[in-house]
Amino acid sequence: MSPGDSDYRLVLEALAHRASTLPAEVVQAAGTIINEVRRRGDAALRELTERFENRRLDALELSKPAWRAQAGSVAAPVRSALEAAAVRIRAFHEREKAHAATSFEYEEDGVRLGSRVEPLGRVGLYVPGGTARYPSTVLMTAIPARVAGVGEVFMTTPGPSAETLAAAEIAGVDRVFVLGGAQAVAALAYGTASVPRVDKIVGPGNAYVTAAKRLVYGDVGIDFLAGPTEVAIAADDSADPAWVAADLLAQAEHDVLAVPILVAVGRSVLEGVERALAEQLEALPRRDIARRALADKGLAILVDTAAEAVALVSQIAPEHAGLALRDAAVWAPRVTAGAVFVGHHASESVGDYFAGPSHVLPTGGSARFTSPLGVGDFLKRTSVIAYSAEALARQVDDIERLAEVEGLEGHGRAVAARVGKAGKAGKADGQVDNVGQSGQGTRNR
Repeated sequence: MSPGDSDYRLVLEALAHRASTLPAEVVQAAGTIINEVRRRGDAALRELTERFENRRLDALELSKPAWRAQAGSVAAPVRSALEAAAVRIRAFHEREKAHAATSFEYEEDGVRLGSRVEPLGRVGLYVPGGTARYPSTVLMTAIPARVAGVGEVFMTTPGPSAETLAAAEIAGVDRVFVLGGAQAVAALAYGTASVPRVDKIVGPGNAYVTAAKRLVYGDVGIDFLAGPTEVAIAADDSADPAWVAADLLAQAEHDVLAVPILVAVGRSVLEGVERALAEQLEALPRRDIARRALADKGLAILVDTAAEAVALVSQIAPEHAGLALRDAAVWAPRVTAGAVFVGHHASESVGDYFAGPSHVLPTGGSARFTSPLGVGDFLKRTSVIAYSAEALARQVDDIERLAEVEGLEGHGRAVAARVGKAGKAGKADGQVDNVGQSGQGTRNR
């Protein structure tokens, strides 16, 4: 596809305005599960797990001895790789914390103002499990939480693998619950006899997990709503087509809904990558998944210049953006994405496992306004305000005027009373402002 094709604009418009939409039946099913867990607690968790996952749970939480025993069975080279990855991830997030929001306070003319930054008390990590093994997701979620100073870090995952448990041990997870799906989200959000309620839930999951996170948001914090994984790679003739193809397949093998996009500068680049894809696909163990993702969700766009390629990638605002370009470092600041992989040696795979930044990234174009998971997601800010009597006396007239404009006389009177001022004349007995009676004119403050 190229800018001259008739359907090019339609496809690009759809890509630029895609969102993390969920089927109505998924949202409805997740809502039913959440209500069951809220109503019946642990009993519902056991029944739902047996119904959806064919697992019978005697205990919802994995005991520390069982956890240590399984984690101890991990092969030494794998354990070493997890520990090395954890060192890099922790080092990145320690630097991030140093530049994150910090508490501050200042005083001016009798008014002391400040912002207090503190870690959350308890967070829940959702880690996909069952037939899948994602120890990297444990590291990428638990370590920034620990660097932030979160009091307790819980993990929930269906059927944890030994590698996942080893990662939890390395990253400093406190407790592990062997729950999955929307029921796990509900348990973390509202608490049961066995699962304590958390302040925030983070981590990726399937459509039901995402729907549940959307439904519980407001009662508990969440990171964001993640959709299928995606990559958009801008490549020119300085790129090795085999490397670009390998990066596209690395995303395509995740899921049949994965979105691999190539923006090729020149027809020879496009054709070279397509040949490499065909060759590599046959040798890929998960080729059936990758082939379907490429066929159903894949896209190749042909452009004339690197500037066009970078502009297109930024317009798409993908989860992962690859810049397989000459002078990639020059183009990188112009790209909007969850993570930008700059140059020919920065494969998306290094971000998934080892580089340092969390691989939990915004999808569906939400990188336009959402950031990768990081230390800041585990911190909260509290505004702190203190006044001297003299400072309040200097500002009382202005405060009263603004309160009067908004029809909230009580606000003005609350200030006037503190400085010995009568305030505005009150309403006659029984007289009530219309403002606010129908819910209009009020403020949530």
